[in-house]
Amino acid sequence: MTLLDGIAAETFRGTNLPVLKTERLILRAPHTGDAEAVTALINDRRIAENTARIPHPFTLADAEGFIARAHQDDREAQFLITLGDDTIVGGCGGGTLSSSAPEIGYWIGIPYWGKGYATEAARALIDHAFGGLGHDKIEAGARVSNPASRRVLEKCGFQWTGVVLTRIRAIASAAPVDRFRLDRGLWASLKSWGMVKIASTAREDGATAKALCKS
Repeated sequence: MTLLDGIAAETFRGTNLPVLKTERLILRAPHTGDAEAVTALINDRRIAENTARIPHPFTLADAEGFIARAHQDDREAQFLITLGDDTIVGGCGGGTLSSSAPEIGYWIGIPYWGKGYATEAARALIDHAFGGLGHDKIEAGARVSNPASRRVLEKCGFQWTGVVLTRIRAIASAAPVDRFRLDRGLWASLKSWGMVKIASTAREDGATAKALCKS
């Protein structure tokens, strides 16, 4: 899981949130009916303590509040990571920090760890940021105690830029976080993973959504 925090006025997604398809995954906006499934999957301290803003415990009210906010403000791009049968396996998203490049974040439910879903979803977000939205660089962060997330970022081509202290809501304290950056030129040279397919540009009700997990 990476950390996504402090989102400001610029948007990651532009006007409409697309559906992003990869070989095994579908990244889509959250629906009202997803609240129970999201709660059951994300309510684990091992997830929360590796994200910036996910509380622990994570309640149904937290999930409902998150989904409600997702349709009131378009400053972040939020996706749920699902399988072909619409089983939710995690969440991811992106936004723009106040004085920095757009940043991606993600989380994967414990039963789905070790299957490569985080890398696959991250690459979809990266392709969307560079290929769909035209950004020149994107950033990400991972707690220094989370080598699995660091490996995901490195497999996606991110370069380490330093360590900063970041407040982690689940532990009510700050922790050291490795910071990473990926430039458009390096992304272009790594395009062997293939362009993500844009399946649609909005939910059926026309609502917009922003990034779920700030993770």
